[in-house]
Amino acid sequence: MKSKVKDKSKSNRQRSIDAAAHRAALEAAAQRRVRVNPALLGPNHSYGTPDFVVRGHYLDFPFACKDCGKQEVWSAHQQKWWYQSARGDLWTVAVRCRPCRRREQARVAQARAVQQSGSRAKNAK
Repeated sequence: MKSKVKDKSKSNRQRSIDAAAHRAALEAAAQRRVRVNPALLGPNHSYGTPDFVVRGHYLDFPFACKDCGKQEVWSAHQQKWWYQSARGDLWTVAVRCRPCRRREQARVAQARAVQQSGSRAKNAK
């Protein structure tokens, strides 16, 4: 059993405000749940089962963008689209914000164009 140690720097009033904010956040998260339909998920070539499948619903997933560090949230509805409509890999999660994702897609497209033009030039010889 965990022992609860009071933070000496906070007053009882501040602790009760923090607890109320925590409860409100949990209630808001519960309202954002989106049910999982396992029949619509893509193939899972793993021995394990992702947490959202076991839980039976998606939850908003907070993350920090790996490029710019901006705090973002991968919403439950976005996860449902990725896993069930796009049939994305069940073990992937969001790691980039939208602007950084678009920038990365443009970088990859440019690199692919350069590589293909080099291949065409080599094959033309």
